[in-house]
Amino acid sequence: MPKIPIDPMDGPQYALRGRVVTMNSRRSIISDGIVYIDKGKIVALSKSTEAAPEGFSGIPVVDTKGTIYPGLIELHNHLSYNILRLWQMPKKYTNRDQWGGTPEYRKIISGPMNVLGRTPGYIEAIVRFVECKCLMGGVTTSQGIALFSNNGIQKYYRGVVRNVENTDDADLPEALAKISDVEAASAEKFFERLKKQQCMLLHLSEGTDDAAHKHFRDLQLSNGEWAITNALAGIHCVALKNEDYKKMKANNASMIWSPLSNLLLYGKTADIVSAVKNKLLIGLGSDWSPSGSKNLFGELKVARLVANELGIYKRKSDILALATINAAKILKWDKSLGSIEAGKRADLMVINGTTGNAYEHFLNKSETAISLVVINGVPRYGHEILMNNWTDVKEKIKVNGTNYQIHLKQATADPVVGNLKLEDAVNKLSDGLRNLPDVAKNLGTVRLTFSFPKADAPPQWFLVLDHNEEPEGEKLRLTSPGSLMAKQPLTASKPLSEIVEKMELDHLTVADDPDFINIIKDEKNLPQYLKDGLGKMYR
Repeated sequence: MPKIPIDPMDGPQYALRGRVVTMNSRRSIISDGIVYIDKGKIVALSKSTEAAPEGFSGIPVVDTKGTIYPGLIELHNHLSYNILRLWQMPKKYTNRDQWGGTPEYRKIISGPMNVLGRTPGYIEAIVRFVECKCLMGGVTTSQGIALFSNNGIQKYYRGVVRNVENTDDADLPEALAKISDVEAASAEKFFERLKKQQCMLLHLSEGTDDAAHKHFRDLQLSNGEWAITNALAGIHCVALKNEDYKKMKANNASMIWSPLSNLLLYGKTADIVSAVKNKLLIGLGSDWSPSGSKNLFGELKVARLVANELGIYKRKSDILALATINAAKILKWDKSLGSIEAGKRADLMVINGTTGNAYEHFLNKSETAISLVVINGVPRYGHEILMNNWTDVKEKIKVNGTNYQIHLKQATADPVVGNLKLEDAVNKLSDGLRNLPDVAKNLGTVRLTFSFPKADAPPQWFLVLDHNEEPEGEKLRLTSPGSLMAKQPLTASKPLSEIVEKMELDHLTVADDPDFINIIKDEKNLPQYLKDGLGKMYR
């Protein structure tokens, strides 16, 4: 078979054979089909017995020997923190304001991220690692990684995984994200902003107490109307009640569900039964690795187990829809993504094997069953035997002993990361976390200055930590686009070098993580059915 060149700008011409799970409006499945791809788009799909479409005569057909699904679309993640391992919850909380800024949170989450996120040489390793972590879980679209530089520029990192907040593409309108809740005093201003957006991803009522619920009530305006439109996608929504979901539906809003993170932190997730009963459009997000699933592939397993326990989503395709066609509809991207249909972009993932129910087949596999991930027609990650069908620069890696290749070369590669290999990123971060107190000492109390560098000097980049509760001296904040300043040192606060401890880098997959399931089993806030079920589903 001739080699197929990879061109990330327009994508190669080729065809993939396998069982095709389209996730179209009819939930059609082609038991033995072929997906024809050219210049980043799906040109056609058909049964394998049918003739190839015009222009594909003689084009090689790669037999995946697997089941082909749409690529996963993640609508809630704080990617920068995904170098950290799962947090063993010390207690049950009732709202998000209780755990951020606690001594333990500072020691194992905000402290380490402030040290590495402000130390030159680690930022590019973090970005490379967390993007590959997404890719190795079948994620083709996620939220962005925000960066700022010493010359006052803020931007989103642009990598091989598509970013919902920065597309520069009329067919993929950009979403906005807001982490802090809307206060009643700013509801009018928020509403005016919301009316101008296609999609606003808003952290909403995260917690179980009345303080968390009040953030939903704060969306009611002085004239009795609600600052809710079809652009609003509420993330978490744990404190919402049935009548709140009715208001959401009446205004055509949607929600993003993150069940594992909710259960770990609060011992309870959103009233998903009411959300489903009110026919809300629902997407899914893994939140972040400190208190959530390692990737969206795993969060779908959690969603399945919770749904089974509650007696919802009895149609087997409904769980997968949360991370495919539903997510695309929430973004207003469903004309281009979310299902496998002619004319849409070729964002695909393949799970090895074609037996049994196609949806259960997806949910009951480990990451080593992910045999191919394609973004915009470019094969980016997969089993070595499949990736060998395409030429160009690839890096060899192993997942639980299985040989994989990952393709990160990109004509439009972000210079922040450049040609950094995943292996080098892993080594850099492993070393940094194991020597975290020393790295913190080197960071010390040096004032970070933000002045325009010389014309020939490259800018120095830093991470914007969106969950930063760190009170350490030079806490950084953005005052406006292109403007930076630092808060004054808080002298009463201990330096990070006296707080952080040696840590281990999180594993890229559950398949390579010998501790993940055991940590899940020891989590005091999780129900037993979830602890037992996840262990079985990952096997």
